[in-house]
Amino acid sequence: MAILPPVVVHPLSPGGGRQVYVDSESLGTAYSLRDLEEFLRRAGLDPDNLDTEDTELIEWRGGGPDVWTRGS
Repeated sequence: MAILPPVVVHPLSPGGGRQVYVDSESLGTAYSLRDLEEFLRRAGLDPDNLDTEDTELIEWRGGGPDVWTRGS
């Protein structure tokens, strides 16, 4: 089994979006789950085989995979 790098999705920023880091490297700001999946794909992870609710892979800070806008 391959060891996956840690993924951290930070809380919603005041300007909108959530910063995404993989193995301490910033991948950018995601504004949706689709953006996050694209970042993970570019980082070499297969988003089709990932469970975004898997807390062993993704550390969600300031809300889970359903929080992309204020009040959600």
